[in-house]
Amino acid sequence: MVTSTLVADLRTIVGDDLIVGDRQAMAPFAQDHNRYYEPQAQAVIFPRSVEQVQQLVHVAIKHACPLVPSGGRTGLSGGATATAREVVVAFDRMNRIGHFSAVDRVVSCEPGVITEDLQRFALGQGLYYPVDFASSGSSQIGGNIATNAGGIKVIRYGMTRDWVAGLTVVTGKGEVLQLNRGLVKNATGYDLRHLFVGAEGTLGLIVEAQMRLTDPMRNPNVMLMGVPSVEALMHVASHFRAGLSVTAFEFFCHEGLQRVLARSGRAHPFGEHTAYYALLEFEAPNTEDEERALGLFEAAAENGWVEDAVLAQSQQQASDLWALRENMSETLSHFMPYKNDLSVRVERVPEFMHAVETLVNSNYPDFDVVWFGHIGDGNLHLNILKPENLAPEAFKARCEVVNREVFAVVRDLEGSISAEHGVGLQKRDFLHYSRTAEEIALMRSIKAVFDPHGIMNPGKLI
Repeated sequence: MVTSTLVADLRTIVGDDLIVGDRQAMAPFAQDHNRYYEPQAQAVIFPRSVEQVQQLVHVAIKHACPLVPSGGRTGLSGGATATAREVVVAFDRMNRIGHFSAVDRVVSCEPGVITEDLQRFALGQGLYYPVDFASSGSSQIGGNIATNAGGIKVIRYGMTRDWVAGLTVVTGKGEVLQLNRGLVKNATGYDLRHLFVGAEGTLGLIVEAQMRLTDPMRNPNVMLMGVPSVEALMHVASHFRAGLSVTAFEFFCHEGLQRVLARSGRAHPFGEHTAYYALLEFEAPNTEDEERALGLFEAAAENGWVEDAVLAQSQQQASDLWALRENMSETLSHFMPYKNDLSVRVERVPEFMHAVETLVNSNYPDFDVVWFGHIGDGNLHLNILKPENLAPEAFKARCEVVNREVFAVVRDLEGSISAEHGVGLQKRDFLHYSRTAEEIALMRSIKAVFDPHGIMNPGKLI
């Protein structure tokens, strides 16, 4: 509970960079994009430095006050939602890009740096930051690290974890740790940096990150293909990866495309619809690569894997094709979808999708289901859309009934119930479908070491 003494201590740290008691003003900072949990924050604090964050943690320990870290609040699992009268730590004002080493290709960022700003900075140095997703214009680096964000380039560049060269964190004990310090090689025991990547703020607060950069893509090209089946999607993915330098391989179903087109007012990219659509991005530094891509399409068409295709002829056309995929989440948000972010090994995707579709269709005959995602790395987004005449609470309850069966399919196929959105509140009680009892016990033991007072984002993840 926020007392007058606690408020006084918080003001001593940040002055007027604090919101207390005004529920309406606090709400935007106290919840992520998951709308099934109502924000119930007691205060929102905006630190500006590592020293202020450390002081805040010591005050939180003194008052037994739980803290919820808040970044760009683009998450979908409730991980950045304050539901139990916590103090929200919003990093919006710790948003500076610091030292850049051209030799190491490493740049220091405060946690509130917007992903797109880091991407622009990299381009200004003739380099590239490859972690990318639809929310890059509002998500923050600290939140990306805390959830190990993935996105549309994982097939080529990996997850956020792969680009974190070093971290500075404030633990739940109020200690400031500098982890790995940007080194490429460091064989001195446990790499504690990786414990904080994907920890969802349950061990401590990320206050600075050293991020690696790489070479820009070489003339990226985009092709959209109409594909008749899931099996054909997998053939197309393997086929093009064998012949081109593929940087992204996304997919979406016809039901999802219909809604994106209806909302945007755009025409269908092909004359007739297909069951699925594959969006391929590949590097084409010379004309031979484009010719190879067309040859691969012709072979795929001959095999019946592709029914139609369009290769972007300009940057604008490439952006328009990407928009069909990138606008999917925003479009579906108007239908209050119940989202599941799932993954299996790529070779098991057809088996997984068929099993889940059979399960969902038998349990939700009156619901519309939309699939899209990063099929090239086995990450699928299952979206069940809320009917207009069904109350949100009733809809959520019905969806949760089948969750256990969906997650059982994931477990049986040795997959993950959360590929890139984190566990947060929404999937906390289902963690055992992806992690063994022994793993969960070890995770709790690790949390107790870094957060012995239990103040760091309690109730999330584990």
